[in-house]
Amino acid sequence: MKAIILFGHGARDARWREPFDRLAALWKAQHPQVLVQLAFLEMMEPSLSSAIGDLASQGVHQITVVPVFFGQGGHLRNDFPILLEECRTQYPQIQLSTTLAVGENDAVLQAIVDFAAKAL
Repeated sequence: MKAIILFGHGARDARWREPFDRLAALWKAQHPQVLVQLAFLEMMEPSLSSAIGDLASQGVHQITVVPVFFGQGGHLRNDFPILLEECRTQYPQIQLSTTLAVGENDAVLQAIVDFAAKAL
């Protein structure tokens, strides 16, 4: 079984999470055959390790982590690879892969341009 984890930074304000919850709900509505889980680097739960553990307990064997970050800053360049390697060690039975930060995708950037153009 396959799953994705939408991985965000996290924040002290619980309302910051609301777009992530909506994003996960959109995924569930459009791809109900593939489980989705949210995870956060810091300040919010679940952690990446907890999210992987939850999915593993549901029989998932392949997980793609999608960093929902605008770009490859210090967290994604430095912290995320270490965290991902720790998770690979903790869950050797799970095949973990990752994508680029969503903000590095041309289609995402174009969606932002389209959004801004509609605001004019």
